[in-house]
Amino acid sequence: MTRVWPLAGRSREMRFIADMTRRRSGASGIVLAGEAGVGKTRLAREALDHAAGRGVTVRWAGATRSARSLPLGAFGPIVGEPGTDPIRLLRRAMDTLLANPGPGGVLIGIDDAHLLDDVSALLVHQLALRRSATLVVTLRSGEPTPDAITALWKDGHLGRLDLQPLSEDETAGLLEAVLGGQVDSHSAHDLWKITRGNLLFLHHLVAAELDSGHLREVNGIWRRPGRSRPSQQLTELVDARIGRLSDELCEVVDLLAFGEPLGASLLTALATPSAVEQAERRGLITIDGDGRRLPARLAHPLYGEVQRARTSTLRARALRGRLATAITSSGARRGEDLLRAAVLALDSDMAPDPAMLTDAGWRATQLFDLGLAARLGRAACVAGGGFGSHLLLAYALSWQGRSLEAEQQLERVFALAENDDQRTAATVPMVGNLFFGLCRTDEAESILRAALDSVSGRPARLVLEAMSSAVDGLLGRPRQAVARARAVLAAPEPGDQAVLFAGWGIGLGLGLQGRTGELLAILAELRLPAGTSETSMLWFALAQIRVVVLRMAGRLADLRQLAQHCAELAADTPGIAPLISDVLLAESELATGRARTAARAAHRASAALAEELDPGGWVFNSRLSLTEALGMAGDATAARQSLTELDRVVHPAFAYRAPDITLARAWVAAAEGAVREAIGHAHHAAETAVRFGHAAQEVVALHTAACFGDHTVGPRLAELASIVDGPRAQLAAAHGTALARQNGDALDAVSAELEQMGTLLIAADAAAQASSLHQRHGSAARSAVSAARARALASACDGARTPALAAITQPVALTAREREIAMLVANGLSNKDVAERLTVSVRTVEGHVYRACTKLRVADRAALAEAIRAETNASYSPRL
Repeated sequence: MTRVWPLAGRSREMRFIADMTRRRSGASGIVLAGEAGVGKTRLAREALDHAAGRGVTVRWAGATRSARSLPLGAFGPIVGEPGTDPIRLLRRAMDTLLANPGPGGVLIGIDDAHLLDDVSALLVHQLALRRSATLVVTLRSGEPTPDAITALWKDGHLGRLDLQPLSEDETAGLLEAVLGGQVDSHSAHDLWKITRGNLLFLHHLVAAELDSGHLREVNGIWRRPGRSRPSQQLTELVDARIGRLSDELCEVVDLLAFGEPLGASLLTALATPSAVEQAERRGLITIDGDGRRLPARLAHPLYGEVQRARTSTLRARALRGRLATAITSSGARRGEDLLRAAVLALDSDMAPDPAMLTDAGWRATQLFDLGLAARLGRAACVAGGGFGSHLLLAYALSWQGRSLEAEQQLERVFALAENDDQRTAATVPMVGNLFFGLCRTDEAESILRAALDSVSGRPARLVLEAMSSAVDGLLGRPRQAVARARAVLAAPEPGDQAVLFAGWGIGLGLGLQGRTGELLAILAELRLPAGTSETSMLWFALAQIRVVVLRMAGRLADLRQLAQHCAELAADTPGIAPLISDVLLAESELATGRARTAARAAHRASAALAEELDPGGWVFNSRLSLTEALGMAGDATAARQSLTELDRVVHPAFAYRAPDITLARAWVAAAEGAVREAIGHAHHAAETAVRFGHAAQEVVALHTAACFGDHTVGPRLAELASIVDGPRAQLAAAHGTALARQNGDALDAVSAELEQMGTLLIAADAAAQASSLHQRHGSAARSAVSAARARALASACDGARTPALAAITQPVALTAREREIAMLVANGLSNKDVAERLTVSVRTVEGHVYRACTKLRVADRAALAEAIRAETNASYSPRL
């Protein structure tokens, strides 16, 4: 299939070019400069095509190295056979180029002007000097260029625009346009990083990855789970840029291809100083001049890809062995050095060192590279590694979601354990694997209790007590979670693992009870490690707990900052970390109300996780966010489908999210138009939260009911505002009270405060409800102002659809019941289905349908459905 590559990410440049080529004074055109492959020629061609559409006569000349030996070689196809008199030749070329101008004059494009012969360069200079035509000139930066061409911008005859490679966001947007669907964010980042936004490289790399199947659509998301060998075309492009290499230069490139980055001193020791200097002068490598290490890298990532692909197996193993020996001999003082040395040694001609492989494997877990950690751990075990090697492999397998393999491996770990500390070290992943990976929560708790009964050492008991605290929090036992966590954190030097597990427990316990201020004060004093070997993935799980709690409390600035920090940590990480980051991003966007952005992030994670082995509830969490986002967006069909899938993947380890599941159900009902049913679900969520003792979740549930139009929740929300801290509870109480009192002015005020807090969609709902009340009270002007504010806020939320917003889109005021039934009809339900859904008689439904048709002046229920769909614009599907 041939894919069209649109001109994406260059709208600003096109506007600048259009401005420069339409001027009547000053510069009469533009020079487009940039490195090879950034899209100069494509941009110039587009500029000429646009000009031709305005009645401009356009000409095109392309310079080449082979035509450089001929006078006017680049213009030969236009001016014909060259003569011997340069003056007459110039005049004839000028006349030919300027002949038959259109209404908009003449626009001449000159491609690769750095390759022009002197006569051609003089011709271009004269055209610019006389302003007899508008020029668009491209040239490659850093190449020798004729003086006449350099003078074009130096002397102000033409403007100059230096084209940069595409940014990461521009690359992602282009990939989605080319592939015709949503692209996994990690895959887009990887493609941008390898090509550095170079359009030519990107084009050929994507074509090769599509042909090989390494870039493929999975569950509606384009993903690149592995890498293919560079194609022949891409290899030739890279070879053309690198040029011929001597043996000495080839050695420098090979060493960096397998070992970059290398300190300059280490590289010169492995190669020769003169070869390294020559490689830097030729632009083959770069050496960062900041800092003491002076790291050397290849000038472009694709140089390494191509060089590695063409290196024989034996030479590659020998190179890796030399590099691993050199790195370890130089001290390997940093964790990254140790990891690189171990990975190089793994595929080299060296004898394996189980201690080094194990230490490096733990370092890989710190960097969230669990696949590499498992590979290093397995190699260490094969090489004779002991308890630590087998424990590493067990953790890596479990965190990858390979839970059955991890269970078998943990049996071997326990067999090797010789004391309480080692048995406790093995108990933690065993409980985690059972609890999260295998969904055997009762068995996990039983093993945890038995371990606590049998272990006497203080450090070991602290870890197990902290883990029990986390389990209590996850299973909806907040008071027990807080009590256990406080005891652990009060102990002297509890250790990183204990601190993080206690952080889970106290985070869920205090956060769900609504004691967020107290929680944040405790977390601020804690040392929350993100980078120790056994805690790296625990930190991400704690981050998710904090995101959920911050959202409930309405602390959106803190929430956005945390989600962004997680995204930065996960950016260059393979495996599950970027998918977890997408789940957290979805929660952050849901808090604001950007339903479609949240749906895209949740869909990316959900689709990718469906292909991966879930290491512990992330499929469930991503699907939960996706269902709520689709309901919030008003896409009834997709939301119902997602809810069906959510019911299938509910995870028993996340019992505390039972109210959130019910609220997702409420959003689906609201998207379908069953508003009373949605309110009922919201109340059911609140009741579940009360049983758990989760006051903060109760606030969210009842506030959601108020957003759906429930006038009865004000008194309880007022009570909760004295129990639950954070801005959300206070504003929820004000919202519920204003709605109960039917006070449009108060709802307008609440809307303004909700907007300031950052919950834009709830602010839109409050404004929409204010508009309806103002209209009902006879104040059309105030109603219009509130409605305009509601629409503006909804627009900032990707055009999300809620019952309150739907109510102000109707040209004729329907009653709440008429609107509810009309929405259900619009979503394809028969009168009998509607009656069963709302537990009323079919005759009652028919009466409401008749009155709604009369008010909207439509003939029948089919026309009613069409009118409602058109007015609410309810249909939404994430761009896949």
